[in-house]
Amino acid sequence: MEMVLGSWAPSLSLGTQSFSWQLCVGSPPGVWVCSTDMLLTVPSAPGINWDGFQGVRVIAVPGSPVYARNHGVYLTNEQGLVHDIIYKGTEAQIHQCAGPDGTVPLVCGIVFFSSDAAEQLLATHVIPPLDACTYMGLDSGAPPIQLSLFFDIVLCMAGGMTEEDFVKGGGDASVRSARSVLWTALHGFPLSMACIPNASYDYMTTSASDHIRSLTLLPGSASHLRFCKTAHSHVDQPCLLEDDSSVTNCLLEGAVQLAAGSVIQHCHLQGPLVIGPGCLLSGLNVGSSPALRGYPLRDIVLQGHHVRLRDLSCHVFTLTGRLDDWQSPMEKATYLNVPWAEFFQRTGVREGDLWDAETPRGSRCLLSARLFPVLHAREALGLEDVLWLLGLATVASEQLARWRTAWRMSWQELLPCLDMEAELGARQALFFLQGQRKVRRVLLGRQDSSLLPLARSAVHEGYHEAMLGTLDEVASTASDAGIAARALACIAEVLGCMAQGEGGLRSGPAANREWASAFGRLESGDIAGGVQELAAERQKWMSRPALLVRAARHYEGAEQILVRQAVMSSCQFVSVEQVELPPLGHWVQVVCPARLDLSGGWSDTPPITYEHGGAVVDVAVLVDGCRPIGARVRRIVQPELRLVSLCGTARSEVVAELVCQELEHLQDYCQPHAPGALLKAAFICTQVVQFPSQRPLRAQLMESFGGGFEVHTWSKLPHGSGLGTSSILAGAVMASLYRAAGKAASTESLIHAVLHLEQRLTTGGGWQDQVGGLVPGIKIGRSKAQLPLRVEVEQIPVPDGFTQTLNDHLLLVYTGKTRLARNLLQDVVRNWYARLPSIVQNADALVSNAEECAQALRQGDLLLLGKCLDRYWQQKKCMAPGCEPLAVGRMMNALRPYVYGQCLAGAGGGGFLYILTKAPRQKKALHQILANTEGLGNFSIHSIEVDTGGFSVEVVGCDTKGSADPGGDRAV
Repeated sequence: MEMVLGSWAPSLSLGTQSFSWQLCVGSPPGVWVCSTDMLLTVPSAPGINWDGFQGVRVIAVPGSPVYARNHGVYLTNEQGLVHDIIYKGTEAQIHQCAGPDGTVPLVCGIVFFSSDAAEQLLATHVIPPLDACTYMGLDSGAPPIQLSLFFDIVLCMAGGMTEEDFVKGGGDASVRSARSVLWTALHGFPLSMACIPNASYDYMTTSASDHIRSLTLLPGSASHLRFCKTAHSHVDQPCLLEDDSSVTNCLLEGAVQLAAGSVIQHCHLQGPLVIGPGCLLSGLNVGSSPALRGYPLRDIVLQGHHVRLRDLSCHVFTLTGRLDDWQSPMEKATYLNVPWAEFFQRTGVREGDLWDAETPRGSRCLLSARLFPVLHAREALGLEDVLWLLGLATVASEQLARWRTAWRMSWQELLPCLDMEAELGARQALFFLQGQRKVRRVLLGRQDSSLLPLARSAVHEGYHEAMLGTLDEVASTASDAGIAARALACIAEVLGCMAQGEGGLRSGPAANREWASAFGRLESGDIAGGVQELAAERQKWMSRPALLVRAARHYEGAEQILVRQAVMSSCQFVSVEQVELPPLGHWVQVVCPARLDLSGGWSDTPPITYEHGGAVVDVAVLVDGCRPIGARVRRIVQPELRLVSLCGTARSEVVAELVCQELEHLQDYCQPHAPGALLKAAFICTQVVQFPSQRPLRAQLMESFGGGFEVHTWSKLPHGSGLGTSSILAGAVMASLYRAAGKAASTESLIHAVLHLEQRLTTGGGWQDQVGGLVPGIKIGRSKAQLPLRVEVEQIPVPDGFTQTLNDHLLLVYTGKTRLARNLLQDVVRNWYARLPSIVQNADALVSNAEECAQALRQGDLLLLGKCLDRYWQQKKCMAPGCEPLAVGRMMNALRPYVYGQCLAGAGGGGFLYILTKAPRQKKALHQILANTEGLGNFSIHSIEVDTGGFSVEVVGCDTKGSADPGGDRAV
């Protein structure tokens, strides 16, 4: 249900109907007609039966007979047809309408006309004198007439009404004539009533008490339901807002205490302030706060208004009491909740100050009293110029004199001068001002609230510069690189919104030289200086969509720099010890298994892993009986670095070879597609080579190691396999390089060292791959939502024989599709920084599913494990929509009857599919099933086994060809 509630003002239409779509469900073609000045609450589907409906139907809600004394009720017969409409009836008349539960059906302002009835009603608009209700009649010179929806149109269809009584009850001749036409046109249609149980109705009056009640409690029988206490507002101390109070579009700084039954709207206030019960404050700016502190506020309505007097704009304050009646004569009325005589006595104000001598006594009321100062000849006016009217202490003569010499206006005079455009503009500005506070609160508090709707709104409404300025401020003053990175990602979103879908794709290059200086500052750790330079450069890229999109890309590039710095905080968990240097020419060889991620992937990906926390269940696996990933390193006589990539195994043919003899040859280590980039980064991250450095590469190598290094790497897995190849290979290279340089690192150190290397390499990525390939067997890795980023690994114990059971039931299917993880990663990180609710919920689900998966493994429960795998695949698809190619979907559909669960390895999009079969050893059977399935292309099925041994580091001998010598000297 939606509600629209505005500031309170007398003699205006105070409210609007809240017409629930639920009433329309099942209704036949027709027209809904609604009156105004009412509030309808429908808590659930009303269940109105529309079968065989004809004619007109009125909607009613149950109410008490006491409430009905001042309102209308329907009198119906046993068939539910309306017999009469009773307005402000006697107790006996109202009692006649009551149902078995004692409630009466209130007229709530909603009527449904079937198509036939609506056509008949509309046809009357050209018949005199009803044509005088339209512009056609008025333009023809007819005198206007005013008709009631209920007592002129609906009433003529009531079963208890006769034509004579209906027509005679019309007042003047024109209305009687109009009623006669309506009777002829509509009386033949049946008028039925539907009363909605548990619904409520409230008439919106000019009473301040009623308006405050409507904003703090839902009216009538549904009074147990509450409005949202705080809506679209920033409140520093929400604990000071009592229940049954209401705050809308406000910025409340400091200690602002609000009592139950009070309302603040469209205000910027600074505490300390105490606002007692029964108050309505609206349109007050921050400069009003000091004046308010001098007065105990209780049962008052205090409002600021934007007023335009011809070409002059000014801000006027009005002050009234909650219990005041605006139109009652002075002798019977109150002002500020006390009789006028008492008000005159305590303030010194005279009756002649408020009304002209010629104003009749009966017209002297609050509505016409010139109470509110608008202009002063010599001084600026403020809130204190109306607050003194409270007369809570001795009134200073100068206050009274200042008030008398000001030009004052009554509410009746002010009403036509209200500047609605300025008022809405001020409310809009306040909304975005407190929105800026929300930005600071969410980012600095590391909250999972989405700022994307606010960014879109700011761009649409022209407040993007203020939003960008706030994000610049947060980024430059953040306590860590993680917060600053998110702020820069939000700036990229704002720029993207400003492009309005034009200017090209958001993903793309971000290395324009104009941004290089700012990027350099960020890389050096000068975040504040880098953000300042980014903002200065941004101003040159704001003129058209293409430039905005390019600027957004560079802000995402800057964000990635800070993410790298945040992740590289994990370096403190890398420890290396000195060991004996292997002999010159002896190979240090490391061979690693692949890994399967059974659950939790994506939660290990920065920034999710350190902003949300992650948990991934991994298993180290042999593929077709062997460890498919490996590296070997040896020292050589020449002071150079030989980097060799092999195809398949350590003895296979060379695919690529690179020799680095100068430090300059390493400078492209941070470009992932550059030849040998991973190996170059490994030399730098292990500190075997110092880069940058004033010392030449040759000098470094000779002084520290007496020569250079030769590195060979290989993988039996296809590119984009999804089995963690690149990260596991990085771990293998670093482990062998450490050992060849006379150092040793623990597995925990290697896990964090690979994180560091991948950030330096700029490929990003999380920690699950190296956990899966470097730690043996089945395990769960976890990271907490904090920096520095630390990964902790727990081995998962399984029942005796369950490892072999897994070997018999797990199969690996190569889909023939290359995985595109980099494109997926960009989208996932962008959506995470936007904190889309679906992504935040999915991140929670990934972690909880990982813990459930670990429990299934501990219990040896294949069925539960399969459910976790299937659920994990759905979670991956939520995280990265589009990661399931059509051919893979066909493959999974074909296999579904034969498996407990299945999932694409890694980020999806292609690569390997792993399946948990219902029956053991199903490789041949499933191969035949897939071979008979159309549209799959090239695929292959591989056996996999859990590797309980883990990777090994061996120092082996060498032969003259430079290959490993199995018979040589070995040391683990």
